This record gives sequence, structure tokens and C-alpha cells, in this order.
Amino acid sequence: MILASIRNLTFGYEHLPSLEDVSFDLESGEFVGITGPNGASKSTLLKLILGLLKPWSGNVVLSKQNSQGRKMTVGYVPQQISSFNVGFPSTVLELVRSGRYQKKKWYKRLEEHDHKAVQVALEMVGMWEYRKKKVGDLSGGQKQKIIIARVLASEPDLLVMDEPTTGMDAESRKGFYEFMRHQVNSHNRTVVMVTHDQDEVESYLDKIIHIEKGEKGGWRCLTLNSCKEHFGQAD
Repeated sequence: MILASIRNLTFGYEHLPSLEDVSFDLESGEFVGITGPNGASKSTLLKLILGLLKPWSGNVVLSKQNSQGRKMTVGYVPQQISSFNVGFPSTVLELVRSGRYQKKKWYKRLEEHDHKAVQVALEMVGMWEYRKKKVGDLSGGQKQKIIIARVLASEPDLLVMDEPTTGMDAESRKGFYEFMRHQVNSHNRTVVMVTHDQDEVESYLDKIIHIEKGEKGGWRCLTLNSCKEHFGQAD
């Protein structure tokens, strides 16, 4: 099932296009990497998919339902979270728990499975031991991790992340990719992730959307399915 369809998308800043004639689909249950050189408008592409920016031309259509026929939910992790100042009053645990309320009404109490989802999300990003700390007291990298945890705790159908492994060491990144692969395989989620670590992550991916320079100067997309085969890794 197609969750997002992007067709002939063109967008730019001022009078010059930064993305030109971009087309691809995002389907249920696939792990997608978006790669390309610095300045290739990868973050811009994510914002267009999410409706945070309006394209000059072309269309972005998000499905209203997931593969089970329920309302589709979308989670977004932007790049380099640093908006929480030292006076932010919430604890790590309170902030990540708030992600579960996207699944229910605010006046309903969280149940055992909600608390378990929060714990798993915090453990995944290595922040469970910091659960009682104030968010404003954390470093920039730690804030990034808890925002990822909050989105993971909401269990979205479509999870869109902009360089989520920034600040993680190699072992943590590997664990993160494995966890995302598990989310795709076991929960039929669709994960879309901007990354600079193509060599490191490509064996976990189903599809790569590589942004490269077009003949007229704008950035275009080359969609690569069956990543292992394309990169000479076929069995």
C-alpha cells in the first residue's frame, strides 16, 4: 500500500529551483534512506513530504489510512534539536510519555503497555537512566535522542527522520538501524531517514532515494530499489 505519493515535485527558494521534477512513492513496511551531498535539499524534501512547505509545482499525496484501514499517523524528527532551554520544566520521562497521548485522549490515563512503549523507546536511544532528569539540563545530543524516543513511543505508521543518528557512536548507530529494521518487519511501519552514512546503513534499507545534481542545476532524485543488489551485495 502506498502511504505517500510524490509526483513531479519542484520547489525552490527565491527564483531558483532547489528540487526539480522529483517523483517517488513510499509504501507500507519499507525502510527508506535519503542520501546525497551537502546542500542537496534533503531536509527540504522531508518538509515537502510532510506538508511543512508548499511545492512550486507537482503533488504530494499522503494516505489518510494505514494498511489496517485506521487513520494514518505520522512522526517527524527534525535535524539537531536545540530548542529546549535550561528552564524547560519537564523531565525526560514526562516528555516521552506525552508522545503516547497521540494514541488516546489527554484525559485518559496511560496503561501498562503505554509505559512499556515509553521505556523501550528510551532504552533504544540509551536514555532510560536519564528519565528523571530535566530536559533543559541535557546536552544537545541528549535532547536529540529524547525527541527520537518521544516519536518512537507514539508508534507512527510513517516515521520521518532527518539525520537521527547525529551524535551517536558506531555501536549505537548499528543498534538504531537494527531497531528501525525491526519496526518495519514486525510492525509494518514505514521509516524514512536522511543519512550521510550510506555505506553503514544500506544493508538495512529496502530503498535508497539518492539526490543528485540535474542537468539544469536543480537537484533530482534517483530511486534505487533492492539496495543490496544495486550496490553489488546480492547473495
